[in-house]
Amino acid sequence: MPIKIPATLPAHDVLRREGVMVMSEETALRQDIRPLQIGLLNLMPKKVQTETQFARMIGATPLQIELTLIRMSEHQSRNTSAAHLETFYEPFATARERKFDGLIITGAPIEHLEFEAVDYWPELREVFDWTRTNVHRTMGICWGGMALLHHFHGVPKHLLPAKAFGCFRHAAVEPASPFLQGFSDSLMVPVSRWTEVRSEDVRLHPELRILLDSPDVGPCLIEDTPNRALYMFNHLEYDSTTLKEEYDRDLMSGGPIAMPVNYFPDNDPARAPENRWRSHGQLLYGNWINEIYQTTPFDTADIGS
Repeated sequence: MPIKIPATLPAHDVLRREGVMVMSEETALRQDIRPLQIGLLNLMPKKVQTETQFARMIGATPLQIELTLIRMSEHQSRNTSAAHLETFYEPFATARERKFDGLIITGAPIEHLEFEAVDYWPELREVFDWTRTNVHRTMGICWGGMALLHHFHGVPKHLLPAKAFGCFRHAAVEPASPFLQGFSDSLMVPVSRWTEVRSEDVRLHPELRILLDSPDVGPCLIEDTPNRALYMFNHLEYDSTTLKEEYDRDLMSGGPIAMPVNYFPDNDPARAPENRWRSHGQLLYGNWINEIYQTTPFDTADIGS
């Protein structure tokens, strides 16, 4: 089943060329079912790339989904045109009046800052509290997941001595979780971050459950049952070339960067990387959407009650 996004959104043509089903407004209105309302709070600088990646993941599910793109109300993006934001995004000040079946909060390249030093942190805390009453299930990605975990549980993030960068093997430590249906016992996951959440901090909170873990880069996916939330610190949504683009960018800038591990064939940057995580990405987001579908109220007014 398709995802409903505006026909003029850049992701629309990209996904259609890939074979992902996308639906027009007119077609959606003819269907006598309620589409799931999913919001994407996009904190990444390259918003077009990020919105395409997440639309691809949730567009692979067998349900009709209406995707709403959300931005912080006052923060000004320097990497995405004002026209794109004005056309396709709702500021949180407007979106907060609505209710959503699901909300994805992306990461942001501000890991070196303390949470409280982020200029939009006060509004983001409002978003986090708002999810308890207006969102049925929330998923935080990378920095977004760490920020949610810190806000709700006081779990800290720790600065790494070097960037965790590449593809790392993870274990499905809770294979019976509905969010891990169909997962292999272990899987490769793209990682790109300067900070980490530590298992010993998480285990101080019995309401939290680690679902995916790695001996090399620590917890990857955590379930927060009281807040109906998942925290994913890595990037199953990444394109095949995303880590290469980050590597090339950092090389050009002259900053300290190591080659992403377990990524280029034979560690040769001239060779095209193989995507070894796409199927698990679609499984994770498909399972998340299915859990939303199975448990969300039919009347969106009842969400959060």
